[in-house]
Amino acid sequence: MANKILSHDQIQHKVRRIAYQIYEANVTEKEIVIAGIAGGGLDFAKKIQKVLETITKANIVLCTVSMNKTNPLESGVNTSIAEEDFKNKSVVLVDDVLNSGTTLIYGVQHFLKTPLKQLKTAVLVNRNHKKYPVKADYKGISLSTSLQEHVKVDLQSKNDAVYLD
Repeated sequence: MANKILSHDQIQHKVRRIAYQIYEANVTEKEIVIAGIAGGGLDFAKKIQKVLETITKANIVLCTVSMNKTNPLESGVNTSIAEEDFKNKSVVLVDDVLNSGTTLIYGVQHFLKTPLKQLKTAVLVNRNHKKYPVKADYKGISLSTSLQEHVKVDLQSKNDAVYLD
């Protein structure tokens, strides 16, 4: 039986708060790259992008970050925009759930190959089970969960929710 951790309205509130935090950290930027990790991270990034576009005149560039999440070394990390398009820019790497940190650390590593103004990370749910030294600069909620529990994020519908199994 899954327990609802976050309702649609709570998620909208967290998206808005994170967007404002990103804006405050980038108030003088003319362009901000929101790099969503394919899947739930990209869905979350699109929500952040929508809010940012209403609160800043900066150009908000959405970038899709693709990788094999179970074995990121296998296929490497790819982005939907060219390296020149995020070089010397402010980048926010976005995922839905920070669990072990594997996906986020490989995403960060990819962006660190290019000179950036700054690189921050944002997640909706931080689970505190990290095996890598990566942290979320912006997070919706922190959960202390067991490794056997599963967090399911549903951002596809008009009734967004986060569940814990």
